[in-house]
Order: sequence, then C-alpha cells, then structure tokens
Amino acid sequence: MQPAKTSKPDQVSPDQARSDQAWEVEAVLAWHDDNARAAIRSLLDDCKHLRQQLALAERAMSRGMTRGWTPRYERDVL
Repeated sequence: MQPAKTSKPDQVSPDQARSDQAWEVEAVLAWHDDNARAAIRSLLDDCKHLRQQLALAERAMSRGMTRGWTPRYERDVL
C-alpha cells in the first residue's frame, strides 16, 4: 500500500490555489442559501470573534512564552 500523496503549501500551484478559493466561496454561499449578505455578515462575525480570541490569548501569554512575538490584528496587504 502506497502512502497518500500530500503537497506542502509552497508546492501548491497558483491554479490549484485559485480553484480552492473558488470552492471555498461557493461553499460559504451554499451554506447561506446563496444569500451574499448573510455570508458576509457571518464572515464578519467570525473575524470579530477571532480578534477577541487573539486579544484574550495576547493578555494571557507571557512575553517569554512567545519569545517576543506579538499578534497583528490587521493582515498584510497581498
């Protein structure tokens, strides 16, 4: 029996990445019955929740535990 082939993130082709993103968009819209406003609201609520979790984790961790790492609440522009 052969092990399953897995690709590392840096080995994913740009076409595959676009395909995965398109699938994710379709999955989100399908989850919300093609209601784009509900999908956006849900994703914004998720972002808010994750930011709150990040803020809690930042307060709970010591500087030594993270070796000076501090979270960024805004992502880098692609």
